[in-house]
Amino acid sequence: MIKRTRERQKALSEINIVNLVDVILVLLIIFMLTAPYLQGGIEIDLPKTRAAGRDTREGMIVSVTANQTVYIEEDGPLSLEQLGPEIARRYDKEPGAPIYLRADQGVPYGYVVAVIALIKEAGFVNLGLVTEPLSEVWMKRGS
Repeated sequence: MIKRTRERQKALSEINIVNLVDVILVLLIIFMLTAPYLQGGIEIDLPKTRAAGRDTREGMIVSVTANQTVYIEEDGPLSLEQLGPEIARRYDKEPGAPIYLRADQGVPYGYVVAVIALIKEAGFVNLGLVTEPLSEVWMKRGS
């Protein structure tokens, strides 16, 4: 009689997560590298101030670039003549909503005032100007 010494093999009930960890790490690296590019937006050199910033996520953003091109949110460029009716149309959708103006520091003061006037004429009263905080170096020089 042949004796069978075969042991019963247990079923493997553990999950091998090494491959999962590898995939997660690769995705993390990809997201870390692409995150700065996802912010995108319109390139503007904002003026520096000591004033505390506000959260601009709630509200519409109007941007004025150094070459005096106006954008609402990230829609196509607008002229001053197109800005007035477009702002009024958007005001009709959200009356009372905050609106933030991001103007490049190289834009002439008169042009910024003209944009502000168009925003006010459309009915917006809650207008904020977006700036960047001063760096520590600038704050020490100014003191």
